[in-house]
Amino acid sequence: MSWFNYNGKVYTENTPIIGAASRGLRYGDGLFETMKMKKGQLILDNEHFARLWKGMTVLQFAIPKHFAPEKLIAEVLQLAKKNGHEKAARVRITVFRGDGGLYDAADHTPNYIIETWALPDSNGELNSNGLDMGIYTAVKKSCDILSNLKTNNYLPYVMGALEAKKQKWNDAVVLNSFDRICDTTIANIFIIKNEMIYTPSLTEACVAGVFRKYIIDQIPATGFFCKEKEITIDELLDADEVFLTNSIYNIRWVKSIADKNFGNLITQKIYASFTPTIL
Repeated sequence: MSWFNYNGKVYTENTPIIGAASRGLRYGDGLFETMKMKKGQLILDNEHFARLWKGMTVLQFAIPKHFAPEKLIAEVLQLAKKNGHEKAARVRITVFRGDGGLYDAADHTPNYIIETWALPDSNGELNSNGLDMGIYTAVKKSCDILSNLKTNNYLPYVMGALEAKKQKWNDAVVLNSFDRICDTTIANIFIIKNEMIYTPSLTEACVAGVFRKYIIDQIPATGFFCKEKEITIDELLDADEVFLTNSIYNIRWVKSIADKNFGNLITQKIYASFTPTIL
């Protein structure tokens, strides 16, 4: 049996907690944060909570003084211990507004759910088999103030994931409204060309990934250089290497997109340079 936390209280899995009037259910009115725990410690927690708080500010939540990162961290640790997930876990914090219609929210105080799932011992290792991917074109991400947030309005990624499963891809590249590279359904994307590393800038509508930022900050120490820019489909398919990043899998290399194959020599060097604490 597993447990989850709803507004500070712990319940058994499948316990019903919200009704039909929930704005989170009706409108996807909220956002979420996914982070990793290793040996009872949250990885890059300051950056994750900074992103969560920024998102709540953008979505105009009324954040009480007692609702602080320290409170959530304590509850995450308590839940992970109860679930037996302290060794290695994926942690998700979902924040959403309470009941009400579109113009008449009962209040703007954040409701929240904390969940944990055990991760395998191999988590964080560079994948031995490269990912096979495709490009999803039916739904595009708009470039606006919500683009960089992990909101509960996740349909472009949901649809991309459904297409990836249908096509038997490991993941799908998501485009923005200008038909340029945005990110993938579960990760940020980096390309390597002539030993230069590139990733879509935040203005291109990609999620402001915590591990993305960590990689960008740390890459100069590896002897390489990373530039944030607009990336076209042609540039993606002309790359020498492609890799993905997120806070759970860290770095994964891409073997193919459409009919184009990629190597992973520089990706291996970048992966090898990071500390065991992060990986």
